[in-house]
Amino acid sequence: MKHFPREFEDALSARGRRLLRRPNAPGRRGALTGLLRRDFAQALPALLERALGDCLVLMDEPIPPELITDATENYAERLPKSVRVRTALLASRRSKAALRLEELGVSAMLRSSSFHAFAQALSGRALRKGWGTQVLCYEPGDYTGPHTDHHPEEPDARNGYVDLHLTFCNDDVAHQWLVSEQDGHLTEVTSLATRGGVTWYRLPFWHYTTPLVAKRGREASARRWVLLGTFLDARLPASRPEGRARGRPTK
Repeated sequence: MKHFPREFEDALSARGRRLLRRPNAPGRRGALTGLLRRDFAQALPALLERALGDCLVLMDEPIPPELITDATENYAERLPKSVRVRTALLASRRSKAALRLEELGVSAMLRSSSFHAFAQALSGRALRKGWGTQVLCYEPGDYTGPHTDHHPEEPDARNGYVDLHLTFCNDDVAHQWLVSEQDGHLTEVTSLATRGGVTWYRLPFWHYTTPLVAKRGREASARRWVLLGTFLDARLPASRPEGRARGRPTK
């Protein structure tokens, strides 16, 4: 395999196509395997490594040390989101990463109508056309600290939105976990060490991603690639003025 399919539906297994065509809205968040074609999932890590290995940018936001050194009150600390992960910069379509993703067909697949339809099928929600996409790469030790992904200052996202993640680990990954809030405690644990795993979330909620751990002796080559889309809820139709119904003139 040398190129991504232009339509996401063409990357789905028979089970994935059934879910796309007859959605049963599995829930607010979940994780499934077996929804993508096996040959597609097997080929992806090496394909992405060849295309993007030399143009990823490190996101490195450590925990500020002053949270401890400047503290004056017991147990009053507030932990900001910390993260270390590699990403492909897509803000400009003329960046090296963006051009390579276009050549590979990744951008077209993530912008396809069937990718949008798949997010709707999994989330059980009507989602807005036009959505954000991102490509991440976790290497050994890379992680994302506890956070909520809540955006109260953004009117379109403050009441929630949907993330859809496609995960492709290579054979050198031992484990990585998503730890999520359940009943007010960080007790729900999901393995992310999959090749062709699909996860979706109705955000916000508390969660974090543990550091990626490589198999012994394979630290130099272990990678987890993530292709993701972020979807806002579809806009509700404008309410009709009082006194109008089905286009009939008022009296």
